[in-house]
Amino acid sequence: MTARRAALAVLGVLLAGSVGTMVAAQVSLLPPGLDDRPAPRPRATPTPRATPTPRATPTPRATPAPKPAPTVRATSAPPTATARPAPAPPRTLPPSPPPVAAATADNAAAPASDPLDNIDSALIDQVVRKVAPHFDIPPDAQRSLDRVGFLAEADGGLPATSTHYLSGDYVGALLGRMQGPLVSRWGHILLRRVLASRLDTPVGMNGADWAALRAALLLRMGEADAARALVQEVDSGFYTRDLEDAAMASYLATADPVGLCPITALTAATRPGWDWDLARSICLAFNGAEGSPALAQLDRALKRDDAARLDVLLAQKFAGAANTTHRAVQIEWRDGDGLSAWRTGLSFATGSEPPEALRRKDWATYALVASRAPMLGLASRAAAADQTAAIGVLSSAAMVDLYAQIAALQEPDAVWGPLAQQLRTAYVAPDAGDRLAAIKALWGDDSDPVRLMSRGVLTAYAAARISPDAALANDAPRLLAAMLSAGLDRNAVRWAPVVAVGSHAWGIIAVAAPAKLAPVTATTLGAFRDADSSPARLRSGLLLAGLIGLGRVDPQTARDFAGQLGFDSGRRSRWSDAIDAAAASGNPALVAMLAGYGMQGAGWNRMTPLHLQHIVGALRQVGLEAEARMIAAEAVAQS
Repeated sequence: MTARRAALAVLGVLLAGSVGTMVAAQVSLLPPGLDDRPAPRPRATPTPRATPTPRATPTPRATPAPKPAPTVRATSAPPTATARPAPAPPRTLPPSPPPVAAATADNAAAPASDPLDNIDSALIDQVVRKVAPHFDIPPDAQRSLDRVGFLAEADGGLPATSTHYLSGDYVGALLGRMQGPLVSRWGHILLRRVLASRLDTPVGMNGADWAALRAALLLRMGEADAARALVQEVDSGFYTRDLEDAAMASYLATADPVGLCPITALTAATRPGWDWDLARSICLAFNGAEGSPALAQLDRALKRDDAARLDVLLAQKFAGAANTTHRAVQIEWRDGDGLSAWRTGLSFATGSEPPEALRRKDWATYALVASRAPMLGLASRAAAADQTAAIGVLSSAAMVDLYAQIAALQEPDAVWGPLAQQLRTAYVAPDAGDRLAAIKALWGDDSDPVRLMSRGVLTAYAAARISPDAALANDAPRLLAAMLSAGLDRNAVRWAPVVAVGSHAWGIIAVAAPAKLAPVTATTLGAFRDADSSPARLRSGLLLAGLIGLGRVDPQTARDFAGQLGFDSGRRSRWSDAIDAAAASGNPALVAMLAGYGMQGAGWNRMTPLHLQHIVGALRQVGLEAEARMIAAEAVAQS
């Protein structure tokens, strides 16, 4: 009966407009003593049940004063910035209608039952469905769209005001044109940090679209968990079309289709598309309703041509988990010619894995999702981790935890079990030689650079436990690269006294050290160049660019050495002007976004010394020197 009374109350709100005039003529909205007219005398007729006991007509409550609109932020923007529009006032619920004080003689003789009990239930249900979205979240609990993100500045995020005066069109074009992998693992980590930060909505942009723009880029980077957390920062009733798309991809990438249900019930309730139709059917199966209407809808979907048979079967299998019919669904993977976000997400959600032939068609994309899927086997996740740790999705600690779980199994996988034991040896063997041998065995050969980088991340802390020794000069560059993949710069500096000046290891330490260790001379740079075996001596150019950006080389020495390499360090471009201007204004978020834009590519052979020079210099200027050093060291180590 409680649910029915709630529905009756909602119906009363909608009917308030038609009886408002009559009510106003009989009942004052002010408490007694604040009106010139006396309060109406209670009649003998029993009051409606909606009125709380005692039966006497209660004193009407005063209508609360509307809350003032939020104060508009200061608009003392630069001349080129557009003034920020004032935010819309928060939505308020319509006031409940006052009780009707008058009663007729016919009513007085009626039995003491609720006069609204005879209203058609279908009408009540229709009214409740129509107004339900407006009651999703109380006005006082609704979150503002002026600032969106889940990583606060106190927790490591960037300053929220960094994007306060930025143009929405400019930021949208900048982030929208970034398509995915970055050449730098530390560049990936920095960009993820920016996109997750709680930042002000740029001028002229909707806060929901601001969240959607960043979530979409996080998904292209393989950061599904961060993308999902970001879309959840916006109340479901305020979703835009772009945010709905980002939410669909985020929940599928994290194997959680049910997370879409609040959206399909509100803003996307009537959105067309086979994927949204299937999502609504899935949500219907999980809403606790009796019977199997959801499965019936999915049966009809099999007869239509708007969705592939494989996609509908996956939806049926997942929806069946919420139904008591226990219908068996056989997934026919032969009907699929490739994987999509829907197929990968639904297969994970049902506890299965696509066939290896489909996984290998686009292994890099599949691995980004599989490495963080807890429902997959450890062997599958470890294989995917060899792809994702190299680009920055997994940290060294996460990699070690994954292998520790494999080692703890009673019957470890035949491939990954021995590797987990090797990792244990690399960390805890008493003899340093045994530890180094285990580390090198985990690294393997150079046939797969991505795997080699991921295994370096895996062994970062083990490499830091190797004592510096001049006899290990040949292994020093890889050991240093492994340490610095986890940011262990102080451990790397311990090798400075034992490496040869001008060697590859010396160049890594020269840009990774927290402070300048020794003067960089033309002779030293010349020795580094002579030992450089990279194509077109790219490594020497990137070392010089990092030293210039960090301010660790004399300007004249830098110009002379740049001339020898054919590197014009003074050349300008629209991008270099933009990142230098952002650095001059002290805007770390914009600098990081422009740095990410300049680091797009699948390998360090796609990076130019000019770009690295401006990136390192700009990051250092806005207080991100640690990230600047790690990016420069990675460039020298991996090129």
